[in-house]
Amino acid sequence: MIWYVALGSAVGGVARYLLGGYFQRIFGGVFPVQTLLINISGSFLLGLILRYALESPAVSPEVRGLLTIGFCGGYTTFSTFSYETLVLLEEAEYLRAGWYVVASVAVSLVGVLAGSVLARELLTWRRGV
Repeated sequence: MIWYVALGSAVGGVARYLLGGYFQRIFGGVFPVQTLLINISGSFLLGLILRYALESPAVSPEVRGLLTIGFCGGYTTFSTFSYETLVLLEEAEYLRAGWYVVASVAVSLVGVLAGSVLARELLTWRRGV
C-alpha cells in the first residue's frame, strides 16, 4: 500500500506543479487562482473517486489509496492555500484574503459534492447496464 500511495503522491505532485505553473502563466499573480483551481478540481476528483471506489468492487483498496491518499493528497494544495492567505493578511489585503478563503472552501465543497453526484450517476448507469 505504501508504494501505491507514494506513486500516486509523486504523480499528483507533478500534476500540481505543471498545472499550477500553467494557470499562473494564464492568470498572472494578482490573485492565487492557480491554487484555487487546483483545490477545486482536487476536491471534485476526491469526491468522484471516493464515492465510486467505496461503492464499487471494481476498485481495489490499493488503487483507491493510490488515487485518493496518493494522487489527490499530492495534487491538492491546502497548505499552500493557508500560506497564501497568511501572506494576503500580512499585506493587509483583508478583503482579498476573505474572498479567497470563502471561495476556496465553498467552491471546494461544491466540487466534492459534484464529484460525488457524478460518481453516484456513474454507479447507477454501470449497474443498469
